[in-house]
Amino acid sequence: MDSKLFDHTILHADATEEEVARYCDEALKYNFMSVCVNPYYTAFVRDKLRGTILNVCTVIGFPLGQMSTTAKIMEAVVAIRDGADEIDMVMNIAALKDKKYDYVRDEIRRVVEVCETVMLKVIIEACLLTDEEKRIACQLAVEAGADYVKTSTGFSSGGATEGDVRLMREVVGKKIGVKASGGIRTREDALRMVKAGASRVGTSRTVEIFSNT
Repeated sequence: MDSKLFDHTILHADATEEEVARYCDEALKYNFMSVCVNPYYTAFVRDKLRGTILNVCTVIGFPLGQMSTTAKIMEAVVAIRDGADEIDMVMNIAALKDKKYDYVRDEIRRVVEVCETVMLKVIIEACLLTDEEKRIACQLAVEAGADYVKTSTGFSSGGATEGDVRLMREVVGKKIGVKASGGIRTREDALRMVKAGASRVGTSRTVEIFSNT
């Protein structure tokens, strides 16, 4: 399995600088695609990875997605200033469920405009959606110009499933990427997600997956 499929992820609230530094070292050792951290650590990780080909990934609107659009835009601006190459943004799930599709699409589009050359992944938090809502969420992300749709934050009632990844890939086709994240703990888990259509996998267990192969 290609190590470049993986975002080496550390998002728990009590992550220390020492832990984040270790994740950077591990990502370099295994040649993962990125290190994914909370915004507080974006500049720190940028400094740790400077001069390497690894990406810095951070999150915005995390983990609930119900910040104002202006707040999400400002989070993206700061993340880019701090050196983010990739941003994972939580969609406003409440707005989607209220069928405020123009609002959801416009919010994603406005963050896309700020990101310019920075990759934007939209987290749809699939465990909270019906299959029809998942399809609509993915289509709105495509229409708004996002680079990826992502299954989960890992902080809600469920994580990635093969069925969700398959559904998301079916909706977006080859237009954009699909990231599976949340509850992926083993090599077998990761392989199932990739076979279902994931082009990126986010997990904190990345080293375990690779060291046991």
